[in-house]
Amino acid sequence: MKALIIYTYPNHNSLNHSFLQKIIEGCNENPNIKELQVLDLYEDKFDPLLVFNEEKRRRDMYRDPELEKYRKQITWADKIVFVYPIWWGRPPAMLMGYIDQLFASNFAYRDKKGILPEGLLKGKSVVCVSTMKGPTKYPLIWLNNAHKILMKKAVFNFVGIKKVKFFEFGNMESSKGKQTLKLEKVYRYFKKIAE
Repeated sequence: MKALIIYTYPNHNSLNHSFLQKIIEGCNENPNIKELQVLDLYEDKFDPLLVFNEEKRRRDMYRDPELEKYRKQITWADKIVFVYPIWWGRPPAMLMGYIDQLFASNFAYRDKKGILPEGLLKGKSVVCVSTMKGPTKYPLIWLNNAHKILMKKAVFNFVGIKKVKFFEFGNMESSKGKQTLKLEKVYRYFKKIAE
């Protein structure tokens, strides 16, 4: 299995970065994971802004040369792992800008006759590891699980990725002991994951 980790947090001295390190550690100890790549969107200075004009058309985004290395990473990966905070009930704008540009027509999906397009990223799986300051149940109770619905149905299922797992950790700023337990949970998952 080839795994791509997409890290979206602007501070390396953070809990999110600790999750990234535990994921890498678990992946490196997992005999099922043969290759691993890490993409830090902030460190890579990824530009999340969509630009469409006379020279840069939306219909041509799937072959934009500035995005070629990112398309190659997604094509290469069997498992895509996203590590990010939940801000205002959703992933950061940086990550959504990445998804807006990379999950483009004729790369991630293809329009066809009928209601839904054909997802072109079939066979891949996704794991989302997210943290939030608020309570763990906040997205479920107050937002009707909008974050998971957005990521799973509106994004991943749309492009053909059916196997999606979430680790959503709330109240993470309040308890160091709780942080350690959650970090170990993620580490153990990635150390044993088989597909």
